[in-house]
Amino acid sequence: MKTEVIIIDPNNIENEKDKLSYAAAIIKNGGLVAFPTETVYGLGANAMDREAVKNIFKAKGRPSDNPLIVHISSKYSIDNLVTGVPSWAQKLVDNFWPGPLTLIFKKTPSVPDEITAGLETLAIRMPAHPVALSLIDESGLPIVAPSANKSGKPSPTTAAHVFEDLAGKIDLIIDGGPTRVGIESTVLDITSYPPVVLRPGGITLEQLRDVLGEVRQYIEDYAEDGKNPGYAKGKDKNNCAGNCGEIPRSPGLKYKHYSPAAKIITVEGELEKVINKINELVVRYEEKQVRVGVLATNQTKDLYKASTVISMGDRNHPDTIASNLFNCFREFDNFNMQVVLAESIDKTGIGLAVMNRLIKASGYNIIRV
Repeated sequence: MKTEVIIIDPNNIENEKDKLSYAAAIIKNGGLVAFPTETVYGLGANAMDREAVKNIFKAKGRPSDNPLIVHISSKYSIDNLVTGVPSWAQKLVDNFWPGPLTLIFKKTPSVPDEITAGLETLAIRMPAHPVALSLIDESGLPIVAPSANKSGKPSPTTAAHVFEDLAGKIDLIIDGGPTRVGIESTVLDITSYPPVVLRPGGITLEQLRDVLGEVRQYIEDYAEDGKNPGYAKGKDKNNCAGNCGEIPRSPGLKYKHYSPAAKIITVEGELEKVINKINELVVRYEEKQVRVGVLATNQTKDLYKASTVISMGDRNHPDTIASNLFNCFREFDNFNMQVVLAESIDKTGIGLAVMNRLIKASGYNIIRV
């Protein structure tokens, strides 16, 4: 398969109708189209076409027990997809859609099990990007769209990243420029109250609590009580897609994600101690002739002894780190690093989502100092 790339200017969307119609036709005919959202690039297919959905898993090499997110262009599109929407959920829709918030609802029987890995719930969001919204609207369909990368690798924030991972495996890539947020959406399970954040992302826990009041955070609130709201039982094995045991209710929970080829080690603690520990580890690895790099911030990049140091952004403005994190991972791949030592940032605001991605990328290989 030859993968075509077209450029669509998100700031001049009215003059791009022909290109959008072309891309939408591919979606309607069962093809795969990568497109930009405000978070990362997504790999889109007709959500109601079972074969097209299966082809997403095939192109990405994604396990079939990892559910997908459906993208819509109108708040009213959920009516045919979900049921039993709580009245308080309207506050979330009014405040955060379109935007980087995914909501988990109870699904209707019309939604293919291939999307949900056999679960009775469905993840939906309305992206805040003119190309994404226009493509969905032009197709007249809900579009299922995980990140447009090889499964487990850093999510793509440019069309070039998508081409690097998926060229020859998908029909079309829409180049709409770099993404703004840079990490995936927040996933909030609203099938019970209080709702639970299953994956932190572009909408912060603080923002959600400002609107709803009580919101639980999966990582913090459930770590010690033995409950596991991030997973659920699938349907009977004869009626569901893939593994029907304990299935994650949200993308980004079950598997090592977002990782470059290098081994990532995240170092957490007071900043001065983190810097000292990383420099100590750099010396150890270099003595063993291991190619080691450091993932730093603007404030600390000149304090490390490694030959390769990349800043992920300004630690006083964690949104800059979020928008640049996955690109940094790919840079280390370009340098052919074997080990990357990453410094931690504060877990407030979007910093919580950044640390979630660092910890997942490291496979929970964390050093606390």
